[in-house]
Amino acid sequence: MSSPENSAPALRIPPWLRVKLPSSKGYACTSALLSDLDLNTVCQSARCPNKWECFSRSVATFLILGRECTRNCAFCNINPGLQLPPDADEPRRVAEGAARLGLKHIVVTSVTRDDLPDGGAAHFGQTIRLVKERLPGCTVEVLIPDFQGDADALETVLAAGPDVLNHNVETVPRLYASIRPQADYAQSLELLRRVAAHGSGIPAKSGLMVGLGETDEELRAVIRDMHGVGCGMITIGQYMRPSRNHPPVQRYMPPEEFDTLAAYGRSIGVAKMFCAPLVRSSYHAAELAGAE
Repeated sequence: MSSPENSAPALRIPPWLRVKLPSSKGYACTSALLSDLDLNTVCQSARCPNKWECFSRSVATFLILGRECTRNCAFCNINPGLQLPPDADEPRRVAEGAARLGLKHIVVTSVTRDDLPDGGAAHFGQTIRLVKERLPGCTVEVLIPDFQGDADALETVLAAGPDVLNHNVETVPRLYASIRPQADYAQSLELLRRVAAHGSGIPAKSGLMVGLGETDEELRAVIRDMHGVGCGMITIGQYMRPSRNHPPVQRYMPPEEFDTLAAYGRSIGVAKMFCAPLVRSSYHAAELAGAE
């Protein structure tokens, strides 16, 4: 993951990315609940800058199928490692966690499990079903891997009836070789196209980061590509280097430039654009989905 350019002087973090840690009993309560149910969250594993805010609001993004990934994306803080069989009781615990937190909208994501025949699709499906059984009024958003392009695996997830299906393209196609080498941009777009064309009407959502070396025109091109395949919900946020072993930030985009990207997306017909420095796929997901 490291490279010679990682030793270059780091850019100073601008003031708009300096997060104030809230003082709240809710943070401790959320942390304790997750520990009690032995649940993982991407908030913790990916070192999300919004963890303090979300935990304090009793919100968390559940990470299923283990803590180790079969891929090694350069931007991500989740490391590859030993793959364990899926925990059959995990979907029930996720549903219980959502109930205890009183969630009206839940986001469930996973590590990528290329070692499993279905990529973990059945585990996603069971999680969706049990959450809906436990909390009939709760909407369910899933952020899924690409399942290596397996249409049957995607259908397994869609058949379980999520309310939003998210799959991130993460970055511009030119940077895939260095940032997302085990993925394929065209394959991710095809997944989003299949979701948008699915007869269920489940909306397709996707997101990407800025600050990895892309140009503004490349970002606009990705927005056009996602709109072209029917993706109606797009999130864009700032890449923040999790550690010195990760690629350095090439630029910090100011808030007004995120506003410009959002306006561009809306101008070409994207229904919902959520673009800001601290935006992540699941950040304020309930509001974007219209669940609050």
